[in-house]
Amino acid sequence: MDSPHSLTALIFTAASLGFAHTIVGPGHYLPFASLAKFGNWSYFRTMCAVFACGFAHVLSSLVIGAAGLALGAGVGALERVEGSRADIVKWAFLAFAAAYFAFGLRSALRGGAGSRRPEAGGGAGESLNSCGAGGRQASCGAGAKRGERATFWLLFAVFAFGPCEVLIPLVMYPAASFDWLGVLAVAVAFSAATLLTMLAAVSALYFGLRGVNTGGLERWGNAITGLVFLACAVFMLLGERAHAV
Repeated sequence: MDSPHSLTALIFTAASLGFAHTIVGPGHYLPFASLAKFGNWSYFRTMCAVFACGFAHVLSSLVIGAAGLALGAGVGALERVEGSRADIVKWAFLAFAAAYFAFGLRSALRGGAGSRRPEAGGGAGESLNSCGAGGRQASCGAGAKRGERATFWLLFAVFAFGPCEVLIPLVMYPAASFDWLGVLAVAVAFSAATLLTMLAAVSALYFGLRGVNTGGLERWGNAITGLVFLACAVFMLLGERAHAV
């Protein structure tokens, strides 16, 4: 880098872009807010899920950037790799969202199977539906928990393979002058801003939705969450098309 002032400006730019790319992408926070609301997730569980997905999101781009630097790849080559990853993830997320919405709609129309209702005491909640009592209800509850775990890991995979496309040009600038401390500072600034913005946005939605009485909508919880996923996926695809134009 030419001077400490240049590095400071680049770090500030990285942090600003980390914040901006998170806020303008509702997929970074709306899915978690919907899952937490209709899944009756605790705040701690929600924050752990957000942090895990956000960390995987930035780490994957950092790993690809580091590999590219080690192999001597240029900015153009790395951006093509990230662009290809983005295309795959956007369509995969759309397919996942459509399947989730179809599952939620089918469950609700069949009488609420798979929907969630809060316990009388307002605790973590369990799956209370048309599965019946006794062993069948216990079995259905276990199935709902497996479904929640599967949903989390699918969402985690989407974030892990989803690139932070603006990060590569940022780290390549100090790397061009072999300023590895600058590369680290820029990467940390961008990653920290992304993670903190995700945590803050989901926290605001979590507490904001906490007092909203969903009433009879609990039955449609999975369908609504699937619709949120679909909206985020469509927004990603439309954003890509607008950028291409």
